[in-house]
Amino acid sequence: MEITLTTPALLFPAISLLLLAYTNRFIALANLIRSLKQRYASTHSHLVYGQIKNLRTRLILIRNMQAFGISSIFGCVACMFILFAGYSTAGKYLFGLSMVLLMFSLALALREIQISVNALQLELDDLEEENEERSR
Repeated sequence: MEITLTTPALLFPAISLLLLAYTNRFIALANLIRSLKQRYASTHSHLVYGQIKNLRTRLILIRNMQAFGISSIFGCVACMFILFAGYSTAGKYLFGLSMVLLMFSLALALREIQISVNALQLELDDLEEENEERSR
């Protein structure tokens, strides 16, 4: 397989957009944590505390998603430098490593989304229970 300087550059837009999406998720999560902390301070609800514990796991996943994404883009830049220096075999391996790092980042993103959906399911279940209690 022939790899040129432009091959790793093709991942730049994709990785940049992923990092932007990860940052947006992080900001939304930070705001949610702050609001839930205030809510927990006033209510001491076990549901709110459970959500906060869930958010801690998601926060760690987002941090790792960002770390793998940044490592991937760093690998692409290093790959371009190595290819520019004329070491095509090393460049191929480094590009492959960059793609593997990107796959790890995407796998963590998938896991974070699954946890997020589970948290929303808990909220919906709680809402349905409250509605059923009011109906009685």
